[in-house]
Amino acid sequence: MTNSIAARPLPSQRHLFDIPDDIAFLNCAYLSPLPKASLAAGERGLWRKAQPWSIAPADFFTSSEAVRKLFARLINAEADDVAFAPAVSYGMAQAAHNIPVRKSQTIVTLSEQFPSNVYPWMDVAERTGAAFVSVPRPGDDDWTSALLSAIEASTGIVAVPHCHWTDGGLIDLEAIGAACRRVGAVLCVDATQSVGALPLDVKRIDPDFVAVASYKWLLGPYSLGFLYVAPRWQSGRPIEHNWIARKDSEDFAGLVNYSPEFQAGARRFDVGERSNFALMPVAEASLRLLSEWTVPRVLETLRRRTHAIAERAHSAFGIASVPAHRRAGHYLGLRFSGGIPSDLPMRLAAANVFVSVRGQAMRVTPHVWNTDEDVEKLFAVLKTVLA
Repeated sequence: MTNSIAARPLPSQRHLFDIPDDIAFLNCAYLSPLPKASLAAGERGLWRKAQPWSIAPADFFTSSEAVRKLFARLINAEADDVAFAPAVSYGMAQAAHNIPVRKSQTIVTLSEQFPSNVYPWMDVAERTGAAFVSVPRPGDDDWTSALLSAIEASTGIVAVPHCHWTDGGLIDLEAIGAACRRVGAVLCVDATQSVGALPLDVKRIDPDFVAVASYKWLLGPYSLGFLYVAPRWQSGRPIEHNWIARKDSEDFAGLVNYSPEFQAGARRFDVGERSNFALMPVAEASLRLLSEWTVPRVLETLRRRTHAIAERAHSAFGIASVPAHRRAGHYLGLRFSGGIPSDLPMRLAAANVFVSVRGQAMRVTPHVWNTDEDVEKLFAVLKTVLA
C-alpha cells in the first residue's frame, strides 16, 4: 500500500515548529507538536470567539467543510464520506451502533491493540452473545497472516489498526479488506497511527469505517478527528442528533422547522458543535501543510530515519525490532532482549530525549522536525545505559 517508487525525502522542517535545539522529540506516536502556522490559526480562532459579532452563520460551515475535503483527499475519499468525530472511540461507537451482529458470529481484533478499537467491540460481544476473538501476537511479526487465519465464514466484524501502536507492526489492509468481503464481514480500522505518514487508500482497501484522531500524525489538535463511512453505511442512524447534521441547517431562522432529513453523505454522523472556532482552524492549517509535503515524501523521510536507527540499535547493542518488511516505515519499536531497563525512559527524558514505552517496546517515532543531532542524543543515552 506504499508507492513502489520511493518519493524524495524532505529536508528537516524543524523551523516550522517551536522545538528548542536541545530537545530531541522522537515521540510523534504519543503527541505531535503543533506547527507554528497551526498554532497561529488556533489563536486567531480563539480571538474570533472573543468578538462573536464577527462570526456569521456561514462560518459554522465553511472551515469544517474545508477540513472535511482536505482529510478526504488524504485517504482518497470523497468529502461526503467523511464525518467529524472527537475520538476514535466515538467513531467506533457510531460503527457499533449500526452494524448488525448475530450471536453465531465472531468479532476479530488484535491482542495489545489500542483500547479505543477494542472496548466498543467487547461491549457488542457482551450485548449480542457474539464471540470476541483477540488474535495473539505472532512470533514472526506477520500480523496479516495471523489475521487472515482468523477470518472465516462466521466472522462478522474485523476491528484492526493499520499498524500496531506498540511497535509499528504493519497490517496489509488490502488483503484484510478482500478477506472480509469474501465472508461478508465488516472492516473497522483505527488509522490514528498511520494516516498522515503512511498512505491509506479507501478505494483500494474498501473498509466500512475508518476512524482517525488528528493529534498524532495529522499534526492536529486534541479532541478533533475523523470518521470515514463507506457509502453503503451512510443511511445509518447516528448516535446523537444535532442541529447542524440536518438538512437546511444553514438557515438559522428556519431551525424551528424541524427536519427529518439529514445533510448529505456521512454528515449525519458529525459530532455536535463540529464548528469549533479554535480547533477547526488548527486542523485546517496542519492538513494544508501535509498536503504541501505529500504523504509519500513524509513516509520516505521517516522510513530512512527509522531504518537507520533500527540498524544502528541492532549493530551497536543487539536491540531488535519488527523486520523492515513487516513494519510501517514511519514507526519503530525497539525490543530489548532483557526487557527495557527500568531507568532508561527517565534517563532519556533527563537528557531531553523523548520517546515512549508501550507494551514490550520502546517507541522511537520521529517526524520531519528531527535532525541527525536528535538521533545522536538518543544513542548517547543508550550507550551510557547499555554499554
